[in-house]
Amino acid sequence: MSSTPIKPLTLRIGTRGSRLARWQAEWVANRLRSCHPGLNVVLVEIHTQGDRDRNSQLAAIGGTGLFTKEIQRAVLDGLVDIAVHSLKDLPTQGPDELVLAAVPGREDVADALIAPVHQTLQALPAGSQIGTSSLRRRAQLLHLRPDIQVATIRGNVETRLNQALEGKLDAVILAWAGLHRLSLHRHVTQRLAPPDFLPAVGQGALGIECRVKDTTTRTLLLPIDDAPTHRAILAERTTLAELEGGCLIPMAAWARDIDVDIDGDKSGQLALDAAVFDPDGHSHVAATLTGPREDPRELGFRVARALRAQGAEPLLERTRQRTT
Repeated sequence: MSSTPIKPLTLRIGTRGSRLARWQAEWVANRLRSCHPGLNVVLVEIHTQGDRDRNSQLAAIGGTGLFTKEIQRAVLDGLVDIAVHSLKDLPTQGPDELVLAAVPGREDVADALIAPVHQTLQALPAGSQIGTSSLRRRAQLLHLRPDIQVATIRGNVETRLNQALEGKLDAVILAWAGLHRLSLHRHVTQRLAPPDFLPAVGQGALGIECRVKDTTTRTLLLPIDDAPTHRAILAERTTLAELEGGCLIPMAAWARDIDVDIDGDKSGQLALDAAVFDPDGHSHVAATLTGPREDPRELGFRVARALRAQGAEPLLERTRQRTT
């Protein structure tokens, strides 16, 4: 008696259409194919509000969730099985029916300066124009160099990079991770890395969402989840959520595993640096704490409380007033 052939399982990945987004989705697809031979993985391109309007400032067209809402809706509606996000774009508050099921290993969290003529932030002459789409980068730039001009730029990675390469701006700042994934990191003239220049919450990491009740997909995703990255992300995102901030506020965070020497014995801990900036870089508050790796959310709560105690709320309110 012959057995009935089993239909090959197909997993549909929802992704934005930019070259970087498709690279990231294909990278996830290849990881899944490697972990599950015979799994059929297909990409489904979904256009988001942030993709459709490439000229307006992000805060002016809604801010939070501009690059994620439509993809999340496709997962909820069953049009795709998983969504692949750049985690720095993913709001901390999402639909209850979705779960952040996997966070693969993180890329370099640094920012990258592309300054073809002057090479470094320190060498740029007073009055130089630096382009960025991020309030966090703007605030840190102006904190370090109050004598420069910051221009708001939009567009995909290549479009923003070309603003510097074509001489339209003296420099631009982008995430190192995106440039590296697209093999464009050769243009970087200076890495702006923590602790001196703190990254966005989730920078360099990918987040994979699926439906809470989709146990088959959740099981398929387990092998590509990276525990150290996932707990770091949970700590960072908890701090952001506790401060009631969105993806656009000038807040930075960097969590990572460390080993602490306690009475001669090494103890594995999770460290979290976070800061909230005035939008124009005039002032900021910062906190650095450590805690058990087993409880990243509690560390995030503690850091948020420390930032509030130092006066984070007035700085956040200035940002809210500026973007409404």
